[in-house]
Amino acid sequence: MRILVTGLIGQYAFGGVTWDYIQYVLGFRDLGHDVWYLEDTSTWAYDPVKQEPSADCSYNVNYLERVMHEFDLGDRWIYRNEADDTYHGPAARNADDVIRSADVLVNVSGACWLREVTASVRRKLFVDGDPMFTHVGLTLPERKGYLDHLLLHQEHFTFGLNVGRPGCKVPTAGIHWKPTIQPIALEWWRKNLLPPTAEHVARGAWTTVMNWASYRPQEFEGESYGNKDIEFLRFIDLPKHTSERFVLAMGQGMGRERPTERLEQAGWTIIEPDVYLPDYATYHDFLANSKAEWSIAKNGYVKSRSGWFSCRSACYLALGKPVVVQDTGWSEHLPSGEGVLAFDDMESALAGIHAVAGDYERHSSAALAFAEKHLDASVVCAQLLS
Repeated sequence: MRILVTGLIGQYAFGGVTWDYIQYVLGFRDLGHDVWYLEDTSTWAYDPVKQEPSADCSYNVNYLERVMHEFDLGDRWIYRNEADDTYHGPAARNADDVIRSADVLVNVSGACWLREVTASVRRKLFVDGDPMFTHVGLTLPERKGYLDHLLLHQEHFTFGLNVGRPGCKVPTAGIHWKPTIQPIALEWWRKNLLPPTAEHVARGAWTTVMNWASYRPQEFEGESYGNKDIEFLRFIDLPKHTSERFVLAMGQGMGRERPTERLEQAGWTIIEPDVYLPDYATYHDFLANSKAEWSIAKNGYVKSRSGWFSCRSACYLALGKPVVVQDTGWSEHLPSGEGVLAFDDMESALAGIHAVAGDYERHSSAALAFAEKHLDASVVCAQLLS
């Protein structure tokens, strides 16, 4: 089959974003399909240097070309610039023909706002990676166009493993949501994408990659659902209770509201993601040099009991790095205890950290086994098609 995978690799030319989308392309390719990457967001390109929208997409296209070359997808990509309605890439001249000839369009995180040509693809799959926040938007009368857009897709998947189940507060908006998880191209995490360095900020430390707050809290049925800042403050003093070292690649969030001084006084080392992790290779390098991951989830994921499991944690596991991560209800679907440890409060967070530190080799082996069993890209992508 010819499969189009949509994404935001060029739009947001950052390391973690690249991995989020490219692993779908690699997974479908490993299954033997004719796979193309399509970027058609219907929004202006984002210039990460100026940190603002831009009519000039040259930075974005150049980064995307580099990524496609790195992952042996040299001529299998299309980028559309909304500002002037032009296509870019090796297939720019016949882009509409390539799109119309596709059997399946996999709209990852809703990155593609369907136009006539993309809506014409016979089978369209919508993959939600932001449960609760995506779903609340579907309930708002002023965003009926968003719900209508989703209903143009024949199948709907979500990282919210609990959506539609008892006890989960995520609204379904009348859509039958099927659970899914981030696919991981395991062989690419076993490669050295950068030469080894003598010194590395993450070496021997517990790390994570996060943003202090990506957007304002959302209201639903009288309750507020917020971002990671809310949950992180519950654990801000964690480094004071252990001898382990913590390095966080943390974006400053909306309005640059990250309380850097308070975090550092509490024992966290804070580094800027755009400096240390500017692309897919440095992102890989940062995770590979880490001891393990410790991380919280967005307040909306936790409070709604969504069942979200992190795409970033999945990458740590592919490297054999144990993860101690906040439970959103994912432990009802995925095993917790070896290599992957869930926590709900300070006591269980510290217990997980000390368990991993006390028997690191066992938990490292279990982490890799978890990735191979549950996250292999070809398996996850085959489940989407089935």
